[in-house]
Amino acid sequence: MSLKLFPTEYYNSTYSIDFEKYYRLGYRGIIFDIDNTLVPHNAPQDKRSKELLNNLKDMGYNICFLSNNKEPRVKDFNQEIGGTYVFKAGKPSSKGFIKAMNNMGTTRENTLFVGDQIFTDIWGANNAKLHSILVKQISKKEEIQIILKRIIEKPIIALFLINHPLKTK
Repeated sequence: MSLKLFPTEYYNSTYSIDFEKYYRLGYRGIIFDIDNTLVPHNAPQDKRSKELLNNLKDMGYNICFLSNNKEPRVKDFNQEIGGTYVFKAGKPSSKGFIKAMNNMGTTRENTLFVGDQIFTDIWGANNAKLHSILVKQISKKEEIQIILKRIIEKPIIALFLINHPLKTK
């Protein structure tokens, strides 16, 4: 099995990640997937996501949203936060990740990626040689093609968890 399918780390939720720790380690940019990473699929910004993202910006992070979705979805999600975004990113290709880092003015060495899917998010972040963080999906309500990918993801996650426990809070 390709190591490109394994995240660097796996957390129970985006909201349980100790981003202050990563900032102390020198990370200055965070690329986020949106759907089922920050909010349920196709949901708008909510109080919890706004609070997290604003706290991260106040901490000194640059934020970029990276999505295979069309521009209106990603642009609307970014509107209140004022980060940057890349739509129709072509994940798992590394091109969107590189564009996101260019938008933020960060490098591979100081950029984190957070997402909920192995075959787009984690594979893509690993292709771009980023510190990749997989989080559990927020909602089970998803499009059929994503549901089918989740079935294939389960054994990969199980293999990863044998040596890397799930980080929870």
